[in-house]
Amino acid sequence: MEYINGGVCAPKGFKATGIEVGIKAGHSGKKDMAMIFSEVPCKAAGTFTSNLVKAAPVQWDKKIVTESGDVRAVVINSGVANACTGQQGLDYCEKLAAKVADVAGIDKTSVLISSTGVIGAQLPIDIMSEGVEKLYPALEGTENGAGLAAEAIMTTDTVSKQVAVKVQIGGKEVNIGGMCKGSGMIHINMCTMLGFITTDAAISKEMLQKALSEIIPDTFNMVSVDGDTSTNDTVLLLANGLAGNDEITEENEDYNILKEALYAVCEGLSKKIAADGEGATKLFEVKVLNAKTKSDAIGLAKSIVTSTLTKAAIFGNDANWGRILCAMGYSGIIFQPEKVDLYFESVQGKLKIVEDGVATGYSEEEATKILNQKEVTCIADVKMGEYSAAAWGCDLTYDYVKINADYRS
Repeated sequence: MEYINGGVCAPKGFKATGIEVGIKAGHSGKKDMAMIFSEVPCKAAGTFTSNLVKAAPVQWDKKIVTESGDVRAVVINSGVANACTGQQGLDYCEKLAAKVADVAGIDKTSVLISSTGVIGAQLPIDIMSEGVEKLYPALEGTENGAGLAAEAIMTTDTVSKQVAVKVQIGGKEVNIGGMCKGSGMIHINMCTMLGFITTDAAISKEMLQKALSEIIPDTFNMVSVDGDTSTNDTVLLLANGLAGNDEITEENEDYNILKEALYAVCEGLSKKIAADGEGATKLFEVKVLNAKTKSDAIGLAKSIVTSTLTKAAIFGNDANWGRILCAMGYSGIIFQPEKVDLYFESVQGKLKIVEDGVATGYSEEEATKILNQKEVTCIADVKMGEYSAAAWGCDLTYDYVKINADYRS
């Protein structure tokens, strides 16, 4: 497997772009509408927010992915979430899809819609319909086109987020590329997070959905910035088959290769979301080792990475390991505290701070040096079994409060 450039345009036959159409308040000068388009029909898979309050585009996409045939296009806007907008919000999804269908000469049921931004506001549908007319002729099957699209879906993100890889399957080069957005309201449970992944692999719809559904729990669902699960969480995966490999219709070697590559893309995007958490200065990774069950490992990792006090300590470069053990203790997972070893790790080295549940007499100076980096890892070895899990988050800073205190204004 090789990491490559190109984002969602890395696979053959995909085009993308992003432009400003004026959705965001005050015409911010920032791009706010994007399109991904495949030259040929795609199989589509998706996972969606578990929040009971589901945005109109989530409802639209779930119906398209589960009930319709092939997909050709995805239209995404930032600035307005189209959530809690009633029947009008759903009608606007259909109207926007119909506009894409008219411009591109495709069926409206082959168009997926995603939105992110302020909850409760209706889409400026006339502006967005005009935007579709500008987006379609501007599509590029290039790295630049992918970059423009990744930029256009940002809200409070400070950087765009793209990952792409290529692998060999059945003697054919297969590419997988993705982009996502997410910075705040991130506690993915399928934040505000949107993810779009393309591949030129030939694979059945059933196996495509199976691969995505199996990977999401260990990647996007292990990211948390602030504990808020969005109304709009969506990950869409499109496969157009242009790589020319034999169609993957069962769990075989080809499926495993594709799944490994898809995991790499999803994990890479997950880390980018966590590192760009609102106000964040650090990517905070938590690894739990040797848990009794997989669910135990996941529960412990999530409890640590979401602990407000632990996140604050990471921001302050404070090796306050008591907060970590405390977070593990209220996770609801049964373990033996007197067996736990804790480590902090970064490019500055690895330091054991707790052994068998008690402090090691570590150097605070050395701990601070390790914690004072852009990427910090906490390792918790519970010595109860053979299962592990990783979760990704960020530190909690003053700027997080500032950003969210005036998000609408």
